[in-house]
Amino acid sequence: MPSFALLWIWICAVLNCAGWGLSALHLLNARSYAVVFLLGLLLLARWRPLFFPTGWLSFGWARCRHRFRRPLPLAFLVLTSLIFLGGALYAPSNYDAMTYREPRILHWLAAGQWHWIHTIYPRVNARACGVEWVSAPLMVFTQSDRLLFLINVVSFLLMPGLVYSVFTRLGVRRKVAWYWMWIVPTGHCFVLQAGSSGNDLFGAPFVLAAIDFALRARVSGRTRDFFASILAAALMTSAKTSDLPLLLVWGVAILPSWRRLFDRPLRLALVSVIGVACSFLPTALLNQHYCADWTGWKSEGTCVKSDPPLRLASNCVLVSLQNLAPPIFPLARQWNAFATNHIPPALSVRLHQTVVEPGAAELNLPDMQIEESAGLGPGICLLVLLGLAAGVGHRGRWFAPEHWGTPLACWQSSLRWLPWVSLLALLSQSEVAPISRILAPYYALLLPALLTGPDPAWVVTRRWWSGAVLTVFVLAAGLLVVTPARPLFPAITIFDKLHARHPGTPLIARADTIYTLYRNRSTAFAPALAQLPPDLKILGLFTYDDPEASLWKPFGTRRILHVRPEDTNADLKRAGIEYLLLNTAKMPDWFHVTPAAWVGEHQATVVEKIPLTLRAAEGSVDWWLVKLPETNPELK
Repeated sequence: MPSFALLWIWICAVLNCAGWGLSALHLLNARSYAVVFLLGLLLLARWRPLFFPTGWLSFGWARCRHRFRRPLPLAFLVLTSLIFLGGALYAPSNYDAMTYREPRILHWLAAGQWHWIHTIYPRVNARACGVEWVSAPLMVFTQSDRLLFLINVVSFLLMPGLVYSVFTRLGVRRKVAWYWMWIVPTGHCFVLQAGSSGNDLFGAPFVLAAIDFALRARVSGRTRDFFASILAAALMTSAKTSDLPLLLVWGVAILPSWRRLFDRPLRLALVSVIGVACSFLPTALLNQHYCADWTGWKSEGTCVKSDPPLRLASNCVLVSLQNLAPPIFPLARQWNAFATNHIPPALSVRLHQTVVEPGAAELNLPDMQIEESAGLGPGICLLVLLGLAAGVGHRGRWFAPEHWGTPLACWQSSLRWLPWVSLLALLSQSEVAPISRILAPYYALLLPALLTGPDPAWVVTRRWWSGAVLTVFVLAAGLLVVTPARPLFPAITIFDKLHARHPGTPLIARADTIYTLYRNRSTAFAPALAQLPPDLKILGLFTYDDPEASLWKPFGTRRILHVRPEDTNADLKRAGIEYLLLNTAKMPDWFHVTPAAWVGEHQATVVEKIPLTLRAAEGSVDWWLVKLPETNPELK
């Protein structure tokens, strides 16, 4: 088969370089991207044998026909079909994508270049840009976000081959690796994000590819593999900054190939420049310049204590709970109340001082595993535990003894266990609630340490093992069918009828609310847009963590400009703002003034008060559509 992983690495690297390069020239637009794509096609034709060896098509088709006659590949094909169907039927509704990843792309495209956006919402500026630069051409050419799910579909399809290659090169037996190459992608964080615009799955193939090509380079000695490993490692950092600890694993994996540094110095220099451009480094430098913190974390204005041991302990508990919770958890509210009431008060105070996001300190769990919070899932976790327990019953021990006698064995064993070191480093620093989702790029690399030796090979030959694996696939397929973001059944119709028949049932009412919110999230601001003048080109907005992307739709019709507390009427007029949309619930926290006082200070007029429900937990919030005065009073 052709090296699709290699092709995907180069495509994403070139698009990242194009994004920064066109921004530097103030040419971030459709015409410039068309030139980039034309040049890319010419280079692909020039180096076609590198990606598409002779006879690959006929060989690949015959191999696929043979492969999908077997149960696990066929089950993976069914999952892929469900994922594609959901992504094609529904507009992206990933909350983080709609609040800052899509909006930042739209701000850049409107300005023709990357720029530090004038806003109080720091995530629009400080987060890594890897998936944004890959998404930008799709949004430019289609004037829509409907095709963004294809990026994650490609990432999902790359997972089995990369898992198998990495596992076997790290000492996992081929039969065991063959089973797990199909099992790992069924993790709920993978299947749920594969049809969405989330960015956790996007980084997972680059993590695996960085290790895989590093291991290949040691054996083959080819600079192609060495360069591909460098670019994949750079891309994994630009996908998520939480992937940075995995550079430790990559550094050890690439170490035996250090002599490749001197083989092609000119090509190495070119690849190094591309690698820097498609890594997190440009964003880190810009963060350092604009907010004096390369991570960008200071720009969020959070005041937390540094307590790594407590964070490590609380995150370990949180990861375990989030991964073992049922896909659908009707008792979530009871659990949340129980956990909140039984955490000792002194410990609760310390947790709230060291954890930023709400819910993490209380060990809260959701009603259903959704793409914004899902981890590997209970199916795979229990499958791992079941395999380990069976190994104990078979030979009376958990793991095969590690061989450290030779340098090669020592190096390979360290590669199996270093991902756990990287994991502990991240867990000791992370302050976010959905930590199990953040760990998506880590999960595959954690497994080889548990799957080496004869015991896992014995387990996968048992008949009960095949039944357990198929059960995991059924759980993943069921979650794809019922996920609120892309339900593959008439969810709204069913829950509306149930709610009408049983109006006093809280569970039915909550399910109806959640499915309705997800269905409407891509057009969440439609009631507000209906109140705007039809020819309005610029809309001022005060927002913090709201799905701004829906205000830009249809893309290209209007531009959204953020409003900060220090903006005067003169500033707003210079920006061309006549109408503003204000989140009245958040204004007192960020503007330190009531909405009515702000409107009076600016001599503005409230045109309409629009109730919007953007989050189930927040309920309905009043948004004010405000018109500035025709004259320009000198007011602050």
